Amino acid sequence: MIKIKEKSMKTYVFPGQGSQAKGMGEGLFEAFPDLVEKADTILGYSIRTLCLDNPGGKLHFTQYTQPALYVVNALTYLKKLRDGSPKPDFLAGHSLGEYNAILAAGGFDFETGLRLVKKRGELMGRASGGAMAAVVGLTEDQIKAVLGNNALTDIDIANLNTTTQIVISGNKDSIDHAKPYFEREGADYIPLNVSAAFHSRYMQEAKDEFEQYLKEFSYSDLAIPVISNVNAKPYDPAEIVPNLAEQLRSSVRWADSIRYLIRQGEMEFEELGPGSVLTKIIAKIKAEAPVVQQGVAVGSVGTNAIDRMKEDTEGRTEFQRRINAAYQQTADWNKAYPIGTKVTCKGYKDVLITRTEAMVLFGHRAALYVEGYNGYFALDEITAG
Repeated sequence: MIKIKEKSMKTYVFPGQGSQAKGMGEGLFEAFPDLVEKADTILGYSIRTLCLDNPGGKLHFTQYTQPALYVVNALTYLKKLRDGSPKPDFLAGHSLGEYNAILAAGGFDFETGLRLVKKRGELMGRASGGAMAAVVGLTEDQIKAVLGNNALTDIDIANLNTTTQIVISGNKDSIDHAKPYFEREGADYIPLNVSAAFHSRYMQEAKDEFEQYLKEFSYSDLAIPVISNVNAKPYDPAEIVPNLAEQLRSSVRWADSIRYLIRQGEMEFEELGPGSVLTKIIAKIKAEAPVVQQGVAVGSVGTNAIDRMKEDTEGRTEFQRRINAAYQQTADWNKAYPIGTKVTCKGYKDVLITRTEAMVLFGHRAALYVEGYNGYFALDEITAG
């Protein structure tokens, strides 16, 4: 068997709301005139004018922000491919950016994604009466304690950006009322300029309507693993609709998503879209992450790796049952076969070579990356030797 050095992997990440700025996308619209024309037809206005000129300050209104970011993120990715960059090993997006990750993975085409984002922005823009605030300096458990100890039970955790950079969401009176309780604990409390309680229980009505809209479209298998905001694990391809619907009212588990990717091995992150918000957040997450997490593949045979995943899924007994077999399968494979093993894969006559250890994808599927195919194959479809 041939042993080759494991290569580093790459994840492209796409930013969400908050990264928009006048002038974003400059130089991209001319490079993709056909897609820009399609976008203008779907939206009913000029996406180029919106992004470059920001007439009436529309870029800061949710129903305009989301389509604008989706288009700029998408064109940035397509230009990268056009310039000869290889496709990444993983994809992730923060809230709205997750639609770009699914687009890049082949889950839907550009037009479908834009229609979904347009509807999403309209529903979120219609919501009112809520507010959000960033709490900096406290962990998730500390925030939950403040909420519980002070009867702030109508406030939800919306974004877990890093260990100590977290956004809460609720009705405006409650968010205003909560400020002194958090400041008393030493936190910085920063009200956000939004009109609704995004990523909270108060988006239930929008979630229900959006789920029905999502069902009007068809979706394809994801060619590249996409990490879900909802559970910080790779998407199950069969759950695109419920996952995207739930994302409206669920916490964005960004820090956990990045930690999951860090555990896969040597990982590079590259932000595609306007600004560098996610790049800065990822740098902070890396600084916070325990050393033991660095460079450990999820499917690695180490007992610590399996124990950590059990901790991550504590209380999710159904999920645990689904992945137990996959973990055992990956452990058995990694014990028997090193990286660089020659393999035959179902549907391919050529002998190929493994590029990574086996790992668990989509929450339940044992797989590994195969050089020559340049993608992941399920272990059930691979024979060593």
